[in-house]
Amino acid sequence: MSKPRNILVTSALPYANGPIHLGHLVEYVQTDIWVRFQRLRGHSCYYVCADDAHGTPIMLCAERDGVTPEQLIERIGREHRADFADFLIGFDNYHSTHSPENRQLCEEIYQKLCAAGFVEKRGVQQAYDPERGIFLPDRYIRGRCPRCAAEDQYGDSCEACGATYAPTELGEPRSVLSGARPEQRESEHYFFRLPLLEGVLRKWMHSGSLQSEVLNKLEEWFQAGLRDWDISRDAPYFGFRIPNISEEKYFYVWLDAPIGYLASFLNLCQRRGLDFDAYCRRGADTELYHFIGKDIIYFHGLFWPAMLHVAGYRKPSAVFAHGFLTINGQKMSKTRGTFLTARAYLEHLHPEYLRYYLGCRLDAGVDDIDFNLKDFQLRVNSDLIGKFVNIASRCALLLQRHCGGRLAERLDEPGLFQETAVAADPIAEAYEARDYARALRTVMALADRVNQYLARRRPWELARRDPPPSELQEICSTGLNCFRQLAIYLEPVLPATAERVRRFLGVSGWSWEDAARPQLGSAIQPYKPLHTRVAAPDVSALLQASAPAQAPAAAPVRSEQGTGSVAPVIDIKEFARLDLRVARITRAQNVPKADRLLRLELDLGEAGRRVVLAGIRGAYQAEELEGRLTILVANLEPRKMRFGLSEGMVLAAGEDGEGIFLLSPDQGARPGMQVR
Repeated sequence: MSKPRNILVTSALPYANGPIHLGHLVEYVQTDIWVRFQRLRGHSCYYVCADDAHGTPIMLCAERDGVTPEQLIERIGREHRADFADFLIGFDNYHSTHSPENRQLCEEIYQKLCAAGFVEKRGVQQAYDPERGIFLPDRYIRGRCPRCAAEDQYGDSCEACGATYAPTELGEPRSVLSGARPEQRESEHYFFRLPLLEGVLRKWMHSGSLQSEVLNKLEEWFQAGLRDWDISRDAPYFGFRIPNISEEKYFYVWLDAPIGYLASFLNLCQRRGLDFDAYCRRGADTELYHFIGKDIIYFHGLFWPAMLHVAGYRKPSAVFAHGFLTINGQKMSKTRGTFLTARAYLEHLHPEYLRYYLGCRLDAGVDDIDFNLKDFQLRVNSDLIGKFVNIASRCALLLQRHCGGRLAERLDEPGLFQETAVAADPIAEAYEARDYARALRTVMALADRVNQYLARRRPWELARRDPPPSELQEICSTGLNCFRQLAIYLEPVLPATAERVRRFLGVSGWSWEDAARPQLGSAIQPYKPLHTRVAAPDVSALLQASAPAQAPAAAPVRSEQGTGSVAPVIDIKEFARLDLRVARITRAQNVPKADRLLRLELDLGEAGRRVVLAGIRGAYQAEELEGRLTILVANLEPRKMRFGLSEGMVLAAGEDGEGIFLLSPDQGARPGMQVR
């Protein structure tokens, strides 16, 4: 067991003028996985965030909606909190930069910057929209990059080459609000003298606090020469007014936004009685980590640690940057129908499926991540359902039916359990390094080993003996104990699933170290399926929900041919709820005292085995069905019948007087395949 650590973690603050989308979620899922891992290891780890609620865009958005900025950020804040909660993001505190705590800390830090001689007032030429009568924030000016000549770039930075510059340096500038060419007008502004701290910043940068890619990018800015940073904005502006000056000036949003990290934690400390200084002041014997996107490295790698240093606060232990999210290889775009909001996803798919898929793609680097929808469907179905969940569904039902629902007092194969336990350290090292892809590859390789063990020992065949042999309980207990270990390793990624596994196994909680100790001799609760497969129609529906609005399609024309009546129409989502599987009939028997029923034992490959009572006895002899493939409705609720329990339904066609015809797939199909 490692020494307990005291850790404070933040994610970048989402801007309070729009919904959370899947690009945002990369960061919050990445952070949440790391935080949950630290807690599972026994460390004290607080996770805070807030809405970034200031700036001209907020003011203009509220004006457009006919509300006050305060009303806008309150509504957006509620929506953000709901989205994060539904994606299982476990913040200890989610606050707002428009808060008393943030005002207090902004004024304190600003006054310390002034007292230390790091703030200078001087006149600037500033872009002004003559049609709207407003000074323009940098992002409301677009034009040609002064470094690489890329067109249609923002007024403060270039998306093409990464350069930063003043809006006055843009070629062919225009106002985003009106399209007018901005005028240059004189204004008095306040600047933070960043170049005076070059030595401090270089020492911090090379202390191991940054990824190599981030360090290299910051070195480029040092080579170009650090510049003073404009930390003030003119009215009209939604934010905190700069105190103790006669002019109506406001703190630039990028001054008060990172201070919002500390403000959110201060709010938490005040509510819980925590020691704020122990985490945030210079010399604190704690750890501070920021998770951010690679587009805001400049602010977190230069301005933020510089401000903290001058104001007497501790600098971050590390800043972890990540890449952007693409959808099927393309940038998220409303016109392409690939702008996927968090809420649209939640209306069609389980949140833990996205958490798992992002985990499989995230490592310690800053490369972009592609959300490939076909790969997403295949990976979730193969890994989570076909490998992980399959272990529990195979073993739990056999234990309940044949072993009184109790785990054995010993394991059938302790070596397999030990092999899975030994993997705890390399998996932990991967999580700690934020290389979740490596951690999850290791977990799924272990799941493969457990499934191979079960395929070799074939407990479902032992269960047919009367009475079943004692090793059946030990085999299933080995499988479930390994499943429990995997659930512990997956908890940072799948917290809701882990909680359901704990309830099923009858335990209130566990730690990382519990993966080394088997659970023996205890009762388990009735098993309920943990997850269902991702169906192609659900993925298609997600894309359709994000597609640009189109004219409504014409009403379908109903065919008048044919005399048979057709059942009422259902939509594709209702149909997609059916889980149709290829199954092999391994054994067929007549059911005594039931003239129409055959008892079919079905093999679904990795999806397990089922027993179905089918009313096809008048059409087939039992012996002629053994070895035949058929189609099973696999997610039909088991039905208790007079002659036993039927765990599904095989598909057959027929009409009165014309017989019954069992449906079978073409050659090449194999047990467990999903019918599409």
